[in-house]
Amino acid sequence: MNEHFRDTRKIDPSRGATLGDNTPNNADRIEIGPTKLAFAEWAAAGLELPDLQAMRRYRWERLTRHVVDRDYGGLLMFDPLNIRYATDSTNMQLWNTHNPFRAVLLCADGYMVIWDYKNSPFLSTFNPLVREQRSGADLFYFDRGDRIDVAADVFSNEVRLLMAEHAPGNMRLAVDKPMVHGLRALEAQGLEIMEGEEVTEKSRSVKGPDEILAMRCANHACHTAVRAMEDAARAGVPNGDMSEDDIWAVLHAENIRRGGEWIETRLLSSGPRTNPWFQECGPRIVQQNEIVSFDTDLVGSYGICIDISRSWWIGDAAPRDDMIYAMRHAVDHIRTNMEMLKPGVMIPELSANTHVLDAQFQKQKYGCLMHGVGLCDEWPLVAYPDRAVAGAYDYPIEAGMVLCVEALVSPEGGDFSIKLEDQVLVTEDGYENLTTYPFDPALMGE
Repeated sequence: MNEHFRDTRKIDPSRGATLGDNTPNNADRIEIGPTKLAFAEWAAAGLELPDLQAMRRYRWERLTRHVVDRDYGGLLMFDPLNIRYATDSTNMQLWNTHNPFRAVLLCADGYMVIWDYKNSPFLSTFNPLVREQRSGADLFYFDRGDRIDVAADVFSNEVRLLMAEHAPGNMRLAVDKPMVHGLRALEAQGLEIMEGEEVTEKSRSVKGPDEILAMRCANHACHTAVRAMEDAARAGVPNGDMSEDDIWAVLHAENIRRGGEWIETRLLSSGPRTNPWFQECGPRIVQQNEIVSFDTDLVGSYGICIDISRSWWIGDAAPRDDMIYAMRHAVDHIRTNMEMLKPGVMIPELSANTHVLDAQFQKQKYGCLMHGVGLCDEWPLVAYPDRAVAGAYDYPIEAGMVLCVEALVSPEGGDFSIKLEDQVLVTEDGYENLTTYPFDPALMGE
């Protein structure tokens, strides 16, 4: 009887060998994925699931094509988000960001090798596009002490031999974020080191059909989690004992319940702590008749980032007129800027033709007016005219890009900020706003 109980938890008997996203119907599998709750909510919403096998192949083919187009022999990646893009495998992602123990080499012929934590080479074996699992890319001081150079020599020699086999005669290697000893060792092997981030950011910028389906699912899950956070805030604040941390914790929990992964920041604040912006959430008890503003920065289902922002008025009194004006001004800002999005428009044109914020909001405006998004905030960045650098982003917008359109309306010396952000897909003939979460009617003056 106990054995039967375990089997029914491991495999959903209502499905076949694979789930709707073309992954194994086995809860004990190596690869992580959405939960039953997420699948049920997406089915109820009529969402189409991505084919993850097709998504992985699209990413692998796109990266390989970018390597070949630049006449590089290979691309060596240490950034865990680039590794996720190349292999769709994860391993202690946040720890890996400051202790880089993983690396992936993608050769010009498509041959892909991962160096992983020595005790967990199995974490990428579900993906046949990863042809080898090795270890030894951990070139940080905590792990190697005063003999990093020895480990770096061994690792770099492996890279050189793989390049010689799979890109003979081509010693041009793009690298994204090498540690110092690793970079020096690779150069000592005779490899010509090229800019790797340019390759990965451009590769990741245009989403394939299944990536867009995955983003729609992650978007629905994020919106559902934000709704739970808003409901908790509106129910708890009147009791006088709900902190900013309490509100933010709801978003974390609801994200994880749906198979989401982490949240990159803690950008939620209330009342006077919203101005200046970028104060992260803390123990402050949220008061009645205050603004709560937040930015999700959420890495959700399928590892997709859903980066949206909203401001709420929580209380039974009406917000002030200057707050309502700021909110409407912020809505105008993102809606007007969104209208510029279509394939072929140059990024500097977006900067030059932006909706102009009032003078009182200029000093504390956001760091950019738009930015790309996929597995995290990604290339390109669209700067405000006074912050644009000539030649930095002379590229056209393409269909399949997804951009977050930003507004921070924050009066200098004020006691509130309005933060809004929508996630927008560039289509063949314009754009589609993926963000359907409503603006707060009280702040809109409705």
